[in-house]
Amino acid sequence: MKFKMYLFAILTASILMSCGDNNEKKDDNAITIGGKKETKKKDANSVTIGLTGNDLMKFDKNEIKVKAGQKVTLNFRHVGKMDKLVMGHNFVLLKQGTDITEFAIKASEAGQDEDWIPEGGANVIVHTEMIGGGQSTSITFDAPEAGTYDFICSFPGHAALMKGKFIVE
Repeated sequence: MKFKMYLFAILTASILMSCGDNNEKKDDNAITIGGKKETKKKDANSVTIGLTGNDLMKFDKNEIKVKAGQKVTLNFRHVGKMDKLVMGHNFVLLKQGTDITEFAIKASEAGQDEDWIPEGGANVIVHTEMIGGGQSTSITFDAPEAGTYDFICSFPGHAALMKGKFIVE
């Protein structure tokens, strides 16, 4: 009799355990409205990009690709710990043909009061504010016409290491 009780308990436990995780994939693009399941449409006209900078003066990406005319939201985060007065970072998208070295020299001359952006941003398409360790910022802009653009950090001395290509297709 005890054997039958143990067997019954094991079978019941097995059945209950098999009713759990059915490995059904969750559709992250589905939302329920009024009992109806509808699919969210992805907007091909917009893109969100994450970018980080660290205390070793490095971006986590050296290439970013977008489509011409897309609305780009760039979320920029400083994953280091140093203050922005010591190890500040920003994202600066330069106009085509801008010499990075020359721009970097002018940026250091522009100084902190100008957020390290020279000549009122004459050679800049868009830039974020300067941030320090643990901080983040975001900027939304329309991607320029097709081509390859340079992006840098304009904090003094950073452009030599913190740079990449912004490719617009």
